[in-house]
Amino acid sequence: MLPDVTGKDRLPVPAAVSPATLRRLELAAGTLAAACLAAMEERQPWFARLPAEQRSGVLLVTQTGVANFVAWLGERGETIRLTAEAFRIAPRDLARRLSLRQTVDLVRIATDVFERHLPPLAADDAEYRVLVENVLRFGREIAFAAATVYAGAAETRGAWDARQEALVVDAVVRGEADDALVSRASALGWDPAAAVRVVGGSPSAAAPEGPGELHREAGRSVLVGVQGSRLIVLVAQPRTPAPIDLIGRLADGFGPGPVVVGPVVPDLSAAHASAREALSGLRATPGWPDAPRPVAADDLLPERALSGEAAARRRLVDMVVIPLHAACGELLRTLAVYLEGGRALEASARVLFVHPNTVRYRLRRVGEITGRVPTDPRDAFVLHTALVVGRLDPGGERGVTDPVTES
Repeated sequence: MLPDVTGKDRLPVPAAVSPATLRRLELAAGTLAAACLAAMEERQPWFARLPAEQRSGVLLVTQTGVANFVAWLGERGETIRLTAEAFRIAPRDLARRLSLRQTVDLVRIATDVFERHLPPLAADDAEYRVLVENVLRFGREIAFAAATVYAGAAETRGAWDARQEALVVDAVVRGEADDALVSRASALGWDPAAAVRVVGGSPSAAAPEGPGELHREAGRSVLVGVQGSRLIVLVAQPRTPAPIDLIGRLADGFGPGPVVVGPVVPDLSAAHASAREALSGLRATPGWPDAPRPVAADDLLPERALSGEAAARRRLVDMVVIPLHAACGELLRTLAVYLEGGRALEASARVLFVHPNTVRYRLRRVGEITGRVPTDPRDAFVLHTALVVGRLDPGGERGVTDPVTES
């Protein structure tokens, strides 16, 4: 059971240290700091390899810590004036050069040196006990102050990274690819030569840490930006296939609703093309309520074409109409008759004056050429939309006539 520090179990305030002892402690500050540096060089090989200015910064922090300790001992009843000020006067590069783990190791060494050298300066046994107890307390507070400094630096760095990340994503969406874009992404740990695909969806209102969760899931291989009601994620494609689909895992970090994946592009400078496809698909998703999550932007070409996107209409014609017309005009005519005649083999065969097996063979060839199976409901919709768009295409120079009336 913990003691009741508000009543009879309150710990007694240690007796004050005499002015003479305080004076001895002040005079020993320089020697004590030098002893700390010597112990650090002996016990931590990496410390000796630091530049001279870095080691002088550690010496400055140590001397200031000793001075704060002596001042605190002389002001009984005051809280420990922590040593955050000791870390504030240190060179800024020191916190960037030393990791938190390294700093904790140095604090531990300094505390050990304090424990060996400060208590013997006491005038009697009572002062000795006071110094031993307060060296331990002060060492603990130094460790907390160091952790606070590093936490503040991490928050500042995180805020800077988030701003840079948002600028990169915004530039990709707006199509402003330049050297500054690549430089910002590289500073965030992004591989500028990596292939990219863009994923769009809605941010998670229930989990504001959604972007952070995406980073924890994928590490440095994603850049995340929230633009109002849109969550845009740039995903670096691995050079070798991942054992688990990364896009599928990332979809869990989005909010409710569709998640659309743009095509893969060679590098970050070309990422705008993938972003344009993904966002166009995101706008067209209301036309396909049962779309899978995530869904490829290319799978939404019919909805995008019906919404008036000229690029989607051209893609449909290029993917379906042109290849079928080039392979064999009868394939295009057979497909049109089959789709517009209720998708009945026998009825289509009668209209075309061929055997039903011929219709089956031609439909199979359509699937091989386009990658879309006419007997599948969704694929049939894609193919039918492509046929209609091909008829409406004003570019007669493509050489495609109406497959139904074509003889």
